[in-house]
Amino acid sequence: MTAPYAHIACCVDDSEGSARALAEARRLHALGDGRLSLVHVTTAGMMFAGTPEAPLTDVVDAVNSSRLWLADLAAGVPGAEAVLLEGDPPGAVVQWARDEGADLLVAASSRGFLERLLLGSFATHLARHAPCSVLLVREPEARD
Repeated sequence: MTAPYAHIACCVDDSEGSARALAEARRLHALGDGRLSLVHVTTAGMMFAGTPEAPLTDVVDAVNSSRLWLADLAAGVPGAEAVLLEGDPPGAVVQWARDEGADLLVAASSRGFLERLLLGSFATHLARHAPCSVLLVREPEARD
């Protein structure tokens, strides 16, 4: 069967929304023989840049911790490859998707108002700047 998408990339972190996005990416990936990348961006280098009191080993440990977490996650997803990026998350994902030729980005859309105000919207950045289609997975509405 021909895959609906040749290369699906799912943006992952340790949130509940990300778990839902991964479930949707897995469902789409199962429809054919395309590539599935699990993409995580570490900001460790950005957090410690310019702070002399933070030793370089803290940055290395944080990146290694992210790498191990992502490898464990990918090991539980048949056919998935782990992709660890560093830097500004939305910019890094958009550039990676452009370079790798991803044709679908799957991500959670779950930041609250205050997080969006302080950090910006990862999902909005992807929707506006990605070189491919973007599927945003929302949290289910509470039912009365």
